[in-house]
Amino acid sequence: MENNAPITAILVDDEPHALQALERQLAEFSQIVILARCENGLQVIKAVQELSPQVIFLDIQMPKLDGFDVLELLGECAPAIVFVTAHDDYAVRAFDENALDYLLKPVSAERLRKTIDRIAEKIVHPPAAPTSATELLLEAHRRRQAPLSRILVREKGEVNVIPCQDILAIEAADDYVVLHTEHGVHIKQERLNRLESLLDPSQFCRIHRSTIINLDYLEGITTEGKDSRFANLKKQKQFAISRSGYERLINLL
Repeated sequence: MENNAPITAILVDDEPHALQALERQLAEFSQIVILARCENGLQVIKAVQELSPQVIFLDIQMPKLDGFDVLELLGECAPAIVFVTAHDDYAVRAFDENALDYLLKPVSAERLRKTIDRIAEKIVHPPAAPTSATELLLEAHRRRQAPLSRILVREKGEVNVIPCQDILAIEAADDYVVLHTEHGVHIKQERLNRLESLLDPSQFCRIHRSTIINLDYLEGITTEGKDSRFANLKKQKQFAISRSGYERLINLL
């Protein structure tokens, strides 16, 4: 389907020559207006916030923050995404299964034309649930990466990468979690149950329906009365332990 309405875009690739090659190819399409060129994930987050593009041509393989990290951090703010990747059997199967737009490097002119036509159609007639497919892809990627070695948090426009080994405890707060570290707290939109399933079960223990602790920081257990128990962590942090949580904790110690 031909559609010549302007499409604002951000290009993302950590390899300058790949970025230049994609830009040259996109120059053949008059409706594509390139707002920014980014060489890492942090630049993308800032550019999306400032420029509100309609589409991101997003490289998957990047150091520090890869394409999946960028997708997670953007969350509901993510515009249409065209994934750009070197030949990766898993990624290509996942994109195909979820009917997501992707380009294989080196990018062919015919494939690029078809992709731009699809993006133009989506912008004019957005699907009812535009993020569901990318959410499924992202969830599958997270499962493949488990157990997590770090947690990404976006706060006030800043991106914080929190190593799991630095987390003392995690508390539930409705649809958010509060990450306690020795240097402060961070708040992330996430369900505690889902996060628990991605953590190392030998390092993290669910001691209460609303609390997970890092066993490396446990200094002792305090008992008050018949059934009231508390986990004492470093930095003088204390968290209540439920009966079932106590059983889990004892089994791990």
